[in-house]
Amino acid sequence: MKIEVLAILQARMGSSRLPGKMMRPIVDGKGALELMLGRVRRATTLDRIVVATTDRDGDDILAEVCSRLEIDCFRGSEEDVLDRFYRVAVAYGPTGSIVRLTGDCPLHDPAVIDLAVGAFLEQGVDYLSNTAPPTYPHGLDTEVFTFSALEESQREARLSSEREHVTPYIRSHPERFQQGNLANDKDLSALRWTLDEPEDLEFIRAVYASLGDRSFGMAEVLGLLESRPQLSEINRGFTRTVDDRKPLPEEG
Repeated sequence: MKIEVLAILQARMGSSRLPGKMMRPIVDGKGALELMLGRVRRATTLDRIVVATTDRDGDDILAEVCSRLEIDCFRGSEEDVLDRFYRVAVAYGPTGSIVRLTGDCPLHDPAVIDLAVGAFLEQGVDYLSNTAPPTYPHGLDTEVFTFSALEESQREARLSSEREHVTPYIRSHPERFQQGNLANDKDLSALRWTLDEPEDLEFIRAVYASLGDRSFGMAEVLGLLESRPQLSEINRGFTRTVDDRKPLPEEG
């Protein structure tokens, strides 16, 4: 059976800024990967979810989380993430559309994923993101692209930066790939909800401590921050660059 929409969520334990961040407990002993998978599973447009991690021993624990949660896990190259993605798509295909997510976004909103997939299909493009320009909080980043665009990238991409970060080849060739963007009705790009720094972990723990481990979305987090604006100060010191599309600086 053809999988129309395949979500590939990349994650690894190696992180220079926050080592082991995928497994650092956030709420009820759950780490970022487990929380993220619980949220992604609530997206209604996805036919299958696969975690793409590395074949390094240090990432065995992520494969164990996937096994416990009954989520498919694929292991491949640590450096060539483009190859890892392509091999996932081939192994679990044939597929029409691929959604790229990262495991360090435990506040992601499944409704945003559904909006991105819907916009991608409606616009009929080869690639769509909600980061060009960004208008959603950093940590709700979503990319959707065709298998054929991924396949061409796998075949043609030569630069290490193109292979380490999956989509730069697609984004840098608009003459080959039609590109679209999902824009929020209000620019919230200054908000930082991703997990890269110790302060991010403190912020995300505070959000979960207030809202609990339940099915909350972007609106509930915004409501919390409106009532407790001091929470946003915890990790405000980290600037989102114009082209800060996760995980360009570092893999999820």
